[in-house]
Amino acid sequence: MSKLWKEFSKGLWKDLPPFKLVLGLCPVLAVTKTADNGLGMGLAVIFVLTLSNMLVSMLRKIIPSKVRIACFIVVAASLVVCVELLMQAYAYPLYLQLGIFVPLIVVNCIILGRAEAFASKNPVYLAVADGLGMGIGFTASLTLLGGIRELFGYGTLFGTQIMGDWFQPFAFMVEAPGAFVCLGLMLAGMNALTNWQRKSKGLDAVEGPVHDCKTCGMCATKPGV
Repeated sequence: MSKLWKEFSKGLWKDLPPFKLVLGLCPVLAVTKTADNGLGMGLAVIFVLTLSNMLVSMLRKIIPSKVRIACFIVVAASLVVCVELLMQAYAYPLYLQLGIFVPLIVVNCIILGRAEAFASKNPVYLAVADGLGMGIGFTASLTLLGGIRELFGYGTLFGTQIMGDWFQPFAFMVEAPGAFVCLGLMLAGMNALTNWQRKSKGLDAVEGPVHDCKTCGMCATKPGV
């Protein structure tokens, strides 16, 4: 149970996808004009990521290593088609808002990264825990960023008016540059908090994100990681 919780919880903070792994930034920047959009995209990613991890783990001993990436993409694409059909049937306005970024979930680096780095090497129950945790962390990140941009850009939150008549919306926040600035400030805050936590444990501060996702070998070359 402790290992199951470890794999699930790492996506909620330790390996939080947009801020610790710095993955999946395209939808993070593109669809977070409102909290609703961020939540909707995040739920779609949870569905695809969790089920793709499960299927890849189930098929890991069958899929030839030379074509594993192509097989991972086929699995993800099949699940994304299911998501598109469900959204068209039950959440069509949201589907129109998200647009091309729903089918682009297929090539989201979080989906392929978790399939390659974790699901293809671990049993089903751990792969599902990993996918679910990463998906929830990704959803929370998109919803938070979307909520901040919506609040300052429109004065609303989940479509409900929060600010009074005195509030002058910052149109900059719901434009593309506002997404970069807001994300940059949040990344800076996360890095500062991470370094504060490391210093409190007697570890050296580091530059950039810190994680152990095992997607690449770069962290092993960084001192103090």
